[in-house]
Amino acid sequence: MSLVVGEISYTNMLPLYYYLDRDYLNRLGCMFIPQIPSQLNEAMSKGMIDVGGISSFSYGEHVDQYTLLPNLSVSAPKSVGSIFLFSKVPITQLDGKNVALTSSSATSVNLLKIILQSFYQMDVSYTIMKPDFNEMLKNHEACLLIGDDAIVTLWGLSPNIHRYDLGQIWYEHTKLPMTFAVLAVRNEILERENENISILYDGFMTSKNKCLENNYSEMISSIRKDLNGSKTYWENYFQGLNHDLTDKHIEGLYLFYDKATELGLLKKVNKISLWSALDHCHSI
Repeated sequence: MSLVVGEISYTNMLPLYYYLDRDYLNRLGCMFIPQIPSQLNEAMSKGMIDVGGISSFSYGEHVDQYTLLPNLSVSAPKSVGSIFLFSKVPITQLDGKNVALTSSSATSVNLLKIILQSFYQMDVSYTIMKPDFNEMLKNHEACLLIGDDAIVTLWGLSPNIHRYDLGQIWYEHTKLPMTFAVLAVRNEILERENENISILYDGFMTSKNKCLENNYSEMISSIRKDLNGSKTYWENYFQGLNHDLTDKHIEGLYLFYDKATELGLLKKVNKISLWSALDHCHSI
């Protein structure tokens, strides 16, 4: 076995990885690569990563080459708590303005375009930048930050800056959960490594369930050493997230892909394929 496993290096993905038996998986030939979503998206598209977390938008771009691992995602039924548009003016006043987009993301930057163009009927100019709040707002009316960059920015936010949670806006307009990241595997790897994908998949599911059982307590203690924040803040944050991939999540993904297709951001996604240990994969 030789599996290169992508690991999104944000706390929102951590419940799926926290309790993995890495020593055992390393002995089986797994190698973990922690990176931001945009880097993992590119690495998987080039075949440098075999399986792991990527932006759900990137799955839509490579739907014929990848298969999703079921029951696993980074999603939000409503507010996501770590994907924010920070703006000097109310969101309804952004028509004709300039917005800075984080270079770390694929799903969120396209979701913001859908929100501003399809939901608010606004024409906005975009610049992709490194995720630095102060630099982004120097010459732009608003900026999009995701993951831990967004959380740390939120904690120090000036009261005169407006903030908008993209998960909440998506829910208000669609009544569906928003899935920001998925766990995908390249199809040629499935053919060769199906048994070992099963072992890794069981590890992801075990980690997710263990985090739920102990209310993320051990993981939160670890996060606070790196990022600070109160225990209550992190408990509320993870309670607002969801790491499943139900029929409702899939329905939300299809709608997201359709909206992206309408804006010319993505080719039509006709079929989302889910892996099954028994029959390799099936489609929904």
